[in-house]
Amino acid sequence: MKKTLMLAGLAGIFIFASCQNQKVSKKEEAKFLVTSPVKRDTLIYKEYVGQVQSSSHIELRSQERGYLQKIFVDEGQLVRKGQLMFQIMPLLYQAEKQKAAAEVDFAEIEYKNTKSLTDKNIVSLNELAMAKAKLNKAKAELSLAQAHLSLTEVRAPFDGIMDRFHERLGSLIEEGALLTTLSNNSKMWVYFNVPEAEYLDYTYEAKSKKQQAVQLQLANNQIFEHNGIVETIEADFNNETGNIAFRATFPNPKGVLRHGQTGNIMMPIALKSAILISQKATFDVLDKKYVYVVNENGVLKATQITVAHEIPHLYIISSGISPKDKILAEGLGKVKNNEKIKYNFISFEKELVELNNLHAE
Repeated sequence: MKKTLMLAGLAGIFIFASCQNQKVSKKEEAKFLVTSPVKRDTLIYKEYVGQVQSSSHIELRSQERGYLQKIFVDEGQLVRKGQLMFQIMPLLYQAEKQKAAAEVDFAEIEYKNTKSLTDKNIVSLNELAMAKAKLNKAKAELSLAQAHLSLTEVRAPFDGIMDRFHERLGSLIEEGALLTTLSNNSKMWVYFNVPEAEYLDYTYEAKSKKQQAVQLQLANNQIFEHNGIVETIEADFNNETGNIAFRATFPNPKGVLRHGQTGNIMMPIALKSAILISQKATFDVLDKKYVYVVNENGVLKATQITVAHEIPHLYIISSGISPKDKILAEGLGKVKNNEKIKYNFISFEKELVELNNLHAE
């Protein structure tokens, strides 16, 4: 019985040792993928928070006092240049016009009579001049009354979309009261603030090229279908923020953009000979980024890198590694620093294709 138990124990030890040997063998046989950074010209986009404004955006205000008698439009409506929008009660101004017209008639009759007498040498030329002046004054009063009457009609100064009503039908309107706002959205201006250092870079580069084309990323993260052009830069820097305002102009034929929207201006920046690596080839220690560099003996060395820019799936590296280095492409959680590994090399181009396919799925 003891001999049987001893044999069984020895068999168990051999089986366990065999399993351990198989695990060691499997670990030794495991191979990792290694790649090298690549150096190439790259286009990145610098983002700036933008404020969208209509190129023509005005306040429509009453120029006369009176009751708001009629409203001919509705909020959010597209109106045409010259279209009647509001009518302030014109009765008082109509009466003033009629009074002024009557005074013109009276002054004209008086002038004609004086002229007739002057022609007969009954009255002096001075009296005729006085009668003429009185007629001219009456005509001026009539023109003024007509102007007041016309200002009771508020018309659209250009094609545009009106905003909400600030006064309601029947309200007593004071002179200068805000009625609504009007925006012509066919062309939109997007203002964005640029730090001083980036402004200097832009001005040096702008001397040798045409106006800078930019894109607009909307609040839903979609890119607006039309590119804009940086047309102007404000005169002064903001001393509190150290920024200066740029203005980009975008065509808006479908009226997608509205006054007051927000978005991100995407300004393209061309980088010469940028060093690129996959983001999944990096790991973090506190607030620093590292990669595993593989030396000629296959030993891993954790190496700190500096990330200059981040683009989808990739980092642009400013220091720490070069295209001559080999770095661990994946399986970073399965290894440790100074460990020796076996590996297969994969080119950056092939890795990039696999990355795109992976994220496309």
